[in-house]
Amino acid sequence: MTPAVSIVIPTQRRPAGLAAAMASALAQAGVDPATVELVIADNDQVPSAREAVEATAKAAPFPVVYVHEPAAGVANVRNTALTVARGGIIAFLDDDQEAPSGWLAGLLAVQTATGADVVFGPVHARAPESVTEHRAYFERFFSRLDDSAEGLIDHFYGCGNSLIRRAALPAHQPFAVERNQIGGEDDLLFGNLQAAGARFAWAPKAWVWEDPVPARLTLRYTLARAFGYGQGPTEHCWSATPRDIPGVVKWMLVGLAQTAVFGPIALAKWALRRPDRAAALDRAARGLGKTFWWGPFRLNFYGRTA
Repeated sequence: MTPAVSIVIPTQRRPAGLAAAMASALAQAGVDPATVELVIADNDQVPSAREAVEATAKAAPFPVVYVHEPAAGVANVRNTALTVARGGIIAFLDDDQEAPSGWLAGLLAVQTATGADVVFGPVHARAPESVTEHRAYFERFFSRLDDSAEGLIDHFYGCGNSLIRRAALPAHQPFAVERNQIGGEDDLLFGNLQAAGARFAWAPKAWVWEDPVPARLTLRYTLARAFGYGQGPTEHCWSATPRDIPGVVKWMLVGLAQTAVFGPIALAKWALRRPDRAAALDRAARGLGKTFWWGPFRLNFYGRTA
């Protein structure tokens, strides 16, 4: 029987996180196991996750498929997962996320009720107890929160904790390989889908936990990511077909204004070592990203093999 839903977990050298994500995916309630499969796409240069996945598959309530994509890159691994996933519905879960038992049923219920092409759910980040400085900021940074009511929305989020109708995706390499190192491959995809008339929905009850790896719980990392996130809307306008030059100009001006407002505040709070300085630094970094978004300013967060 061909599964109706493929849960897809891309991974790269996160054995503990992958184990938790797989266990939560296999413990989903409110769905018929005969209609589900789990796809693990391993983006390590060597197939380091294969043994753990195959061991997990032996006792799984539905099929577990392992695929190895040695060419490093976040778009590569997502595209490879889609080549083996058989479901008409694709549910993405990251390898640092853990889904409660009603997660998949919640996403499916909203998709059925709205007919949306993509459904997004909340992400609640958990920082280890050992993290004390900037703890609240880090948990907000890695979370996805939205006050929208359940139903259709006019905006989109990233791929982690999302459900996508397979028929809405481009037939060949839905995720742009030019984003392999810098990320944002999901934003580009969803932006293009929205421009083509796709509908998005929000499922507030279909939330997941996210446990950021400790190395990411630093201002050095989050501010670099904030800068990269800021680049997103400007770069998306530049990559659009046809190229959206007015959009590029608009976002660069927004970035200048944001930097002008939050830059001095951030510098003052940094100089005074204010405990709330992280939020202001974050806003300033996003403003800078909107303004400085091309070639030499692009940051590589993915695509490493070692």
